[in-house]
Amino acid sequence: MHRVTCATLDYVSAFAAEINSQENMTEPLKNIKTNIVTGFLGAGKSTAILDLLQQKPERERWAVLVNEFGEIGIDGGFFAGHQNPSIFIREVPGGCMCCATGLPMQIAMSMLLARARPERLIIEPTGLGHPIEVMSVLSADHYKELLDLRSTLTLVDARVIKDERYTSHDTFNQQLEIADVIVASKQDLYQAGDQARLEEYLMNKGLTPKRQLISSQQGRFDMTWLSGEARAWDLPTTPPMQTSESKETEFEPNFPPEGFICRRNSGEGFTSHGWLFQSDFTFRRDEIRRLLETYKLDRLKATLKTDQGCIGFNASGDENAEISLRGLLDSRIEVITAGPFNSQAFEAALLECCSR
Repeated sequence: MHRVTCATLDYVSAFAAEINSQENMTEPLKNIKTNIVTGFLGAGKSTAILDLLQQKPERERWAVLVNEFGEIGIDGGFFAGHQNPSIFIREVPGGCMCCATGLPMQIAMSMLLARARPERLIIEPTGLGHPIEVMSVLSADHYKELLDLRSTLTLVDARVIKDERYTSHDTFNQQLEIADVIVASKQDLYQAGDQARLEEYLMNKGLTPKRQLISSQQGRFDMTWLSGEARAWDLPTTPPMQTSESKETEFEPNFPPEGFICRRNSGEGFTSHGWLFQSDFTFRRDEIRRLLETYKLDRLKATLKTDQGCIGFNASGDENAEISLRGLLDSRIEVITAGPFNSQAFEAALLECCSR
């Protein structure tokens, strides 16, 4: 039985408001081309979607539903920095959006589609979420006329195949099993043997040649990869992901006097720590860059207002990328790690790099 919470009632009220705003649009939504772009932490999902958005046909309207493991929500800032009026973004932070009840995903998606009325919907599940459950929600009878399910793309960095933390993780393998197309991402960074190791792993798992294996370099994606039909793989269901109970699609934080909040989430053997800073915080770009580069974490993302403009940081292990953004209303940092992490020391270091 679903437990009805205040957050659930807020979802329903907001959904009703979105639908009511569309009363003058009599043409029903149907056959929206829908793709899932999945992959484990650091596989390059957000970079791939950004590249696809830049290739969007000019007259098409696209919607992107982003699910994040952390509670703060970072990816919306990355996408908004490249957004145009025909691209619509909605986030579902706080863990796997479809586990347990599937309610956060269904309500967020319905509100997004009512607002955007898109020709294409791209769904990015969290790298620690269960893609089988996402597909189960999308395959429900009441979505059959609304959604036209196309290829599910799973990104995998071949360099992680030699790391048992990945290959022994159920979610990592589920992401490969559900794929119509497996994308060997970041191929430009591979060493000798990495690609062959991935191909052998997929063959031993019985995933090829049933699934197409292609390669991507420097985050470049081909629009044609989205066009194939989704196949109905005979896959088992999975137990709910263990995360915090908060699954709000959007939240209005109540800032304490210090002007920032920290949120934590745990599940699937990983822990996230996220910070949200009020708009009057300004980070010193050179200092924060040096700080973030000193941490070798499973995942680190940040969208920051700095003394040199709005900046996005995207780090995984030894890889660090920095992009220019625009229009940020606040600053956000999210860290995901499977090992020990001193969040208090990290927070103190962050505060040394900014001013109000």
